[in-house]
Amino acid sequence: MAELRKVHGSENSFFLLDQTTLAQPLPAATLKAFTQRITDHQTGLLGGADGVLVVDDAPGAAGRMTVINADGTYAKMCGNGLRTVARYLGEKTGQPQFTVQTAEAKLAVHREADLAPQVPAYSVEISPVSFEPSALPFAELNTTKIIDQVLPAIDPELHFTAVAVPNPHLIAFVPEAELNGDKIGAIGQRLNAPNPYFPEGVNVTFATIEAPHTLFARTYERGVGFTNACGTGMAATSLAFALTSDQTDFDQLNTVYNPGGLVQTVVHEANGSYWIELIGNATVTDLIDVPDAALAAGEFTGAQVASTGEEAAYQAFVKQLPYRLVATR
Repeated sequence: MAELRKVHGSENSFFLLDQTTLAQPLPAATLKAFTQRITDHQTGLLGGADGVLVVDDAPGAAGRMTVINADGTYAKMCGNGLRTVARYLGEKTGQPQFTVQTAEAKLAVHREADLAPQVPAYSVEISPVSFEPSALPFAELNTTKIIDQVLPAIDPELHFTAVAVPNPHLIAFVPEAELNGDKIGAIGQRLNAPNPYFPEGVNVTFATIEAPHTLFARTYERGVGFTNACGTGMAATSLAFALTSDQTDFDQLNTVYNPGGLVQTVVHEANGSYWIELIGNATVTDLIDVPDAALAAGEFTGAQVASTGEEAAYQAFVKQLPYRLVATR
């Protein structure tokens, strides 16, 4: 039997598969098919998920994280997912602080104090950061950098910031009513269909400034759609917050609420370069045993599920938060 975990960071949910425990790694085509099947919100396991996190060995790091979106595409990074992988590797190795190899960088992670009883938390590094058109990429917008800028081709009024962390993000600060409005979904769908402006698609985040050092963010995620939270999106939004608002600054703790809970962020700058600390829960909701033959075929037939009880503790934590928006699922 192969063991999987159902995990989440701010209800951004995943199945976690450690390939180092298998007799041999799954072929890429099998991983894609498995991801598409198990994450489906109608026919998948445990109500599906936003993706699959694959753990492999990595020289000089505790492990490698590969992120496969629900549609079978690959993401460069996932901040919420990285926290859950950090917890898994921390418990596996007994280390409170280490590095995890991702698609583009080796990132530092460490254990944080619990957010609440039975709500463990981790801090993860979000980097590298780039505003370059080639890093996102974007084109035909009559600019070489997008920071607090109106983009008439996309919307005639909103001020956008675009940054790769390294996932590409397009951010707008909006009145609270817009968080539940139609505009974010319309822009997200448009820019993740064939288009001349973001030809590889882009994550779209709308955020409201609730108070000094305090945001509420909602993201339409490339390859997924609306998610309860997007870790790199909240990190990128925190960077945009520090660059464009007098309500926060570098090296200051921010709280970013989202439909699935909250994270905390700290934006750092040194010699014109940026990186962000992303701090939040790393919850394991279920332990899952899948027959080896089923997994080898990209299936989860015969899976046996055991709840950890951690989700009840997380929901009790979320219930007392001051800023709420109904979770997407």
